[in-house]
Formats: sequence, structure tokens, C-alpha cells
Amino acid sequence: MYSEDDLLPISALQHLIFCERQCALIHVEQIWSENRLTAEGRILHERVHEAAAESRGDVRIVRGLRLRSLALGLIGVADVVELHRDADRGGAVAGLAGRWRPFPVEYKRGKPKANACDEVQLCAQAMCLEAMLECLITDGALFYGTTRRRKDVAFAPALRSMVEDAAARLHTLVASGITPQAQYSKKCDSCSLNDICLPELHKSARAYLQSETRTP
Repeated sequence: MYSEDDLLPISALQHLIFCERQCALIHVEQIWSENRLTAEGRILHERVHEAAAESRGDVRIVRGLRLRSLALGLIGVADVVELHRDADRGGAVAGLAGRWRPFPVEYKRGKPKANACDEVQLCAQAMCLEAMLECLITDGALFYGTTRRRKDVAFAPALRSMVEDAAARLHTLVASGITPQAQYSKKCDSCSLNDICLPELHKSARAYLQSETRTP
């Protein structure tokens, strides 16, 4: 169980899975730089959070809900939590003149990714909600701005284990105070910290050393 002072951002899990060096630059060295992609993402989140809460039939929509889990050591904000009226389903939250099933929705500017970083972030939000509301949340959704579509996400045991593992790794990384060395890959080209991280230098040095090794 973590203390309040130990809590780290839920969003850092996505940084960790995308690139541990990027995660350390942001959350250990406190370095941040914005590019067009991150600016578009920030504006999307701001618009979602600024919208008022609303009701649509049997669905109540809450925006910018603060989250916390002392077990995971995480804190953050949910873009949207839909509360679906569900009188018969187990795990629903009692109150507000009925029973309501929480359904978190995370907004992303791009499109679905090859790795599970978005799913891990969303599932972490759900696990925080479960701890706060003492309920079971089985699924949620990711909304992608490029495709303008939702991707349903089931919070299966394997995904929950990924969240727990990533949260533990995140705390270990931050506690170490050590930023991993750069390892260039194609994803580096779109990273807002590319000019600070300079992964191309590592790539060039590695290529040079390999060429020297092959020289007779």
C-alpha cells in the first residue's frame, strides 16, 4: 500500500509502455516538450473535461473525475465516466435513486496502437474507480479522434495483471532516479522529446561501432 506522497500519474503508465526513457525524462527529470501531436491531444482532453455533466436516458455522464488507488500507487483524472442504469447487474454502484454501472471512456487524438499502452491506462482508471466505489467494472472504451470511433475494452485478468506490473515498474523506475539509455526505433520520430532525447546519436554510434567491427 502506497502513501499519498508516493502516488504517480496514471498517464505515466502509457509513457512507460511506449518508452521507458521517455517515461523517465518526464517523470524523473521533469522534462517536457510539446509538438503538434501532443498539443492536439492536450486540446482534446481539455475540451472533454470542460464539457458539463449530462444525462441521456439511462446514462449519466461525468467528466474530469479524479481517481486514486493506494494499492496501485496511482492518481489521475478520467476523461469520461458513464454511469449506466443497471438494476439487475452485480457490481453496480448503489445510490442516486437506483443502481449504476460505471463505464470509463478515455479519449485519444490518434488511432488504435500496436501495443497495449492505451488499454493499460484505461484499465488502471477502472481499477482506481473500483477501489473508490467498491464495485466491479468489467469494461470501458477508448475513443480515437482520427477514426471517430470507440474501441471497446474488456478488463480481463491478463490486462489487470499488466496494469499491476506496469504500476510496480513505474514506481521502481521513478524511485531509482535513473534514466535509461536511448534505444532508437521508428516510434522515436513522432516523440515530442526527440530533440532532447537524441536517440539518433545512439543509433549512429551503434552503426559506427558495428561497421568498425566488420572492418578487417
